[in-house]
Amino acid sequence: MQIAIDGPAGAGKSTIARAAAHKCGMIYVDTGAVYRAVAYALRQLGTDIHDEAAVRAALSGIKPGLAFSDGEQRVYVNGEDVTDFIRTPENSLATSCISAYPSVRAFLLETQRKIARENDVIMDGRDIGTVVLPDADVKIFLTASPECRARRRYAELAAKGEDITYEQTLAEMIQRDRDDTERAASPLRKADDAVLLDTSDMDLEQSVRAVEALISGGRK
Repeated sequence: MQIAIDGPAGAGKSTIARAAAHKCGMIYVDTGAVYRAVAYALRQLGTDIHDEAAVRAALSGIKPGLAFSDGEQRVYVNGEDVTDFIRTPENSLATSCISAYPSVRAFLLETQRKIARENDVIMDGRDIGTVVLPDADVKIFLTASPECRARRRYAELAAKGEDITYEQTLAEMIQRDRDDTERAASPLRKADDAVLLDTSDMDLEQSVRAVEALISGGRK
């Protein structure tokens, strides 16, 4: 079974999808983490991420991968576990930049589809329902207001000891929304057959229950 969850940055896709996957006995695939891993690798290599030609040339030396243990995902690049290093504000902006490049999206497309062919998955990202899994059994567009998403992301980063303000977090969130929706390659948009789920006024438990209900309704 294939469940596609799309939505803007900070909407809680990863947390909600992971919890729903655990309850439904499915594998959770955070495709955004794979893009983040590629951005991290490019930055470590010193590649100019604003130069698509340079990024394209560097991709052949980057081998992203996912490993699953008890339904939990770990992200690797060239054999190194980078899961704990890919969610800094700097890497988030780099990810938004490189994910706009058609070469990067094509590079990772088959990796994502192969996982979905071989497992019952809940996969989240920006273009899962529109490009990666256009025939998914259930499509959900998960969103919340920019202010709500910024508060959630700020709390997450602050808990990790990141030196960042709410105002900075909100500004970066708005910039990421602009980048994701205006890019030429696979822009963020709601699939025509996706269910819109706004979690601005929901807590985590309510959000997970809402996703579970949609999955249950889509089981054949």
